[in-house]
Amino acid sequence: MNDFEYDLFVIGAGSGGVRASRMAAAQGAKVAIAEERYLGGTCVNVGCVPKKLFVYASHYHEDFRDAKAYGWDVSVNNFDWPRLRDNKTREIERLNGIYNNLLTNAGVELIEGRARIVNGHTVEIEGKQFNCKNILIATGGWPYVPDIPGRQHAITSNEVFYLDELPKRALVIGGGYIAVEFAGILHGLGVDITQLYRGSIFLRGFDNEVREFLAEEMKKKGIKLEFNVNATSIEKQEDGQLLVSLDNGHQVTTDAVFYATGRRAMTADLGLENVDVELRDNGSIVVDDYYQSAEPSIYAIGDVKGGIELTPVALAEGMALVKTLFNDQPSKVDYSYVATAVFSQPNLASVGLTEEEARDQYAEVDVYRSSFRHMKHTLSGNTEQTFMKLLVDRVSDKVLGVHIIGSDAGEIIQGVAIALKAGATKAIFDETIGIHPTAAEELVTMRAPG
Repeated sequence: MNDFEYDLFVIGAGSGGVRASRMAAAQGAKVAIAEERYLGGTCVNVGCVPKKLFVYASHYHEDFRDAKAYGWDVSVNNFDWPRLRDNKTREIERLNGIYNNLLTNAGVELIEGRARIVNGHTVEIEGKQFNCKNILIATGGWPYVPDIPGRQHAITSNEVFYLDELPKRALVIGGGYIAVEFAGILHGLGVDITQLYRGSIFLRGFDNEVREFLAEEMKKKGIKLEFNVNATSIEKQEDGQLLVSLDNGHQVTTDAVFYATGRRAMTADLGLENVDVELRDNGSIVVDDYYQSAEPSIYAIGDVKGGIELTPVALAEGMALVKTLFNDQPSKVDYSYVATAVFSQPNLASVGLTEEEARDQYAEVDVYRSSFRHMKHTLSGNTEQTFMKLLVDRVSDKVLGVHIIGSDAGEIIQGVAIALKAGATKAIFDETIGIHPTAAEELVTMRAPG
């Protein structure tokens, strides 16, 4: 017997925390979840969901132009930013309500407020303490803005979804998913965009050839890309414009500075100094393969622990933890062949090894690649190119990686990921009958490496 009020107390009602709490409650556990901000976490409120809605909105300017070649008399008078912003907000509020209902119907107690850890079995919220057998930290991350003069004048992905009005010009600083995606979104909505990145090419960790191909496609659309440069200060002018000084000695005047230079784990002011939880230099929590921290009763999943920071990964980690704690089935997530998509314009999607990784791990690698104009654009006149790349181990014939740039790349890669997870060989790809006419059929018709 014990005196614990809860078998599991979850701090953070984002995707991973909500999934873990619901599944634990379904196993008969007594569960509570604390959230100080909004239900659904980053993904639902200021991440994946509203971002994808904005991607759809921003692509219409090309769709309208393309439609003319297909016989449609399209007249576009203006773009109504407040309408998009407010429609998006209503959808997010609807999803917040759904998350509330999911938790309530599962029997999870939802507690609003900032949670702090008192010791390995105690959480405090607004002066009230809760006694817990296990504590799960699922607080996610928070946008990071470098400590430069004038940083208070910059916006991040937290604010961009709620702007009073769209700027005429914007400087996007960063080279990850968020920076690349919002460069495309804002450009598509009519903003004059320049993207700065301190490295030689953005999207570090992706296949180099794919990164370079995407950069060229973005430039063709009118997005200005500046690499090997960084901002050193932001100064607000009397007319409201922002004067940005760069480390190459140049200055840029713009209406908005959007920082997308990464996210940091939200571990500050959680009371972790009261327990033996180990943190990395960037604030993320160190856990073992079963998401247990150095404090045996405290666990962490999702972005707060680092690793692959994707919503489906956090969901899988939450499920694995519930099996470990409440099913007597120690479980961990297999992180191989995790597919990912960057909703850039055009989209980029990837699963498996990059060419650089493949050549480092295998003695002989065959590279199959194809670039072509999407069938839709044979009439529209749009110069956008689709690119596909397969990496194959010559000895075993196993497909090691697949990379796609083009329309609906994210939708295509999901099915490909299943094939790679199952160990598909190039021969199996070749034996698969394609769907004609589609862009995806190119994946099963590439015959000669080169």
